[in-house]
Amino acid sequence: MKIPYQQHEKGLMSYPGGGWRRMMFKAPLLLWRMGLGPIIGHIMLVITHTGRKSGLTHHTMVEYHTLDDVKYAPCAFGPRSDWYKNIAADPRVTIQTAHGTDPATAVRITDDSELLAVYDLFMRRDAPLTRWYLDSLGIQPDQRDVIAKKDRIYWIRFDPTDENTPAPLENDLVWVLPAALLGLLLFWLLAHQRRNSA
Repeated sequence: MKIPYQQHEKGLMSYPGGGWRRMMFKAPLLLWRMGLGPIIGHIMLVITHTGRKSGLTHHTMVEYHTLDDVKYAPCAFGPRSDWYKNIAADPRVTIQTAHGTDPATAVRITDDSELLAVYDLFMRRDAPLTRWYLDSLGIQPDQRDVIAKKDRIYWIRFDPTDENTPAPLENDLVWVLPAALLGLLLFWLLAHQRRNSA
């Protein structure tokens, strides 16, 4: 049995096992829930997937790019990622971007020509992050090495589907931003009033 390649861990390409790093990766989901999807949804998409063991609904936010109306996303930590393990067990997902919500089937890209097209797309749209990713996998940023070591790459395509998929992430925290702004305004008014009374 072939031993899978061990991804290099450094900087941004360190697995967020827990603590503040895991919170940092989850923070964009809070922004989405607060109603900022129309802003951040131009560069990131929410994947709603089903837990392979629990059967519960989970949400993950990743960078994405579109090629010929098809959305593609990197899975930075490949088979170690819980979300990848979940979609490998059940590829039916719901994706959300600034352009709407779509039921989809998540498919790992393995075809050479599609892999090269997505490589070119990612290099055009976000070369630094793509280079970090490839470097963490011991892959040179050139087409020949990408194909030679494609078994290390986990790039996902989202195909439209008519199947039932998990319910999308809701904007259940839309009230937070207005409440925070109102709180700041009240604080400023009280501080201003105290200053004028002194």
